[in-house]
Amino acid sequence: MDNQNIVIRVATAADKIYAKTITDEMEASAAARGTGIAKRNPEYIEKKIDEGKAVIALTGLNEWVGFCYIETWSHGEYVANSGLIVAPAFRKSGVAKSIKQHIFNLSRKKYPEAKIFGLTTGLAVMKINSDLGYEPVTYSELTQDEAFWAGCKSCVNYEILMSKDRKNCMCTAMLYDPKDHYEPEETKAYFKQNAKGFERLLRFKQWKLLKPFLKKDKSANGGKPKSFLTYFFN
Repeated sequence: MDNQNIVIRVATAADKIYAKTITDEMEASAAARGTGIAKRNPEYIEKKIDEGKAVIALTGLNEWVGFCYIETWSHGEYVANSGLIVAPAFRKSGVAKSIKQHIFNLSRKKYPEAKIFGLTTGLAVMKINSDLGYEPVTYSELTQDEAFWAGCKSCVNYEILMSKDRKNCMCTAMLYDPKDHYEPEETKAYFKQNAKGFERLLRFKQWKLLKPFLKKDKSANGGKPKSFLTYFFN
């Protein structure tokens, strides 16, 4: 897909017409991947746009391409670049990386002292974050703001998160600390060298963390276990 005619910028009030499209695609994308995601409604997306905390990508004909927004926690000490989504026709074109770069720059501009973090179940997003200078961290290094963790309640994996005392879940945590961080070239090289290991880790987490719940389902269903996909979609 040719990205030359795609404009990526801070979203404005006029862009609220895309809010329903954005949230619908977020939900559809999560279902297609078989992963959990904290649900957002159109009104929430509109609020982020009004606050100047969102980046949108559009074609020259105003066709929606992608979106991402900023969350703040612990009185601005932590910032999350959340809800990254790209329309199916524009995926694997590099536009997701460009959107992440724009939202990262906006975060650094609005909150220069904040630690920027993210939670992801996808290897592709891990790579993009690594290119920006994020590094994998434990959940203990993230904000402990109760409002942040409350946002996970609508995720299908919330029971797993709570069973692990919020120390582990299906997502991988990544962090950029402006006061103590590796340079992007270093984290980019580290991810490249260890990409296969990260992929195995994601698969291992899926198997290890879901295993107790699959056993419980097996017992409840007369000895017939659910598949991983059945677990995610129900």
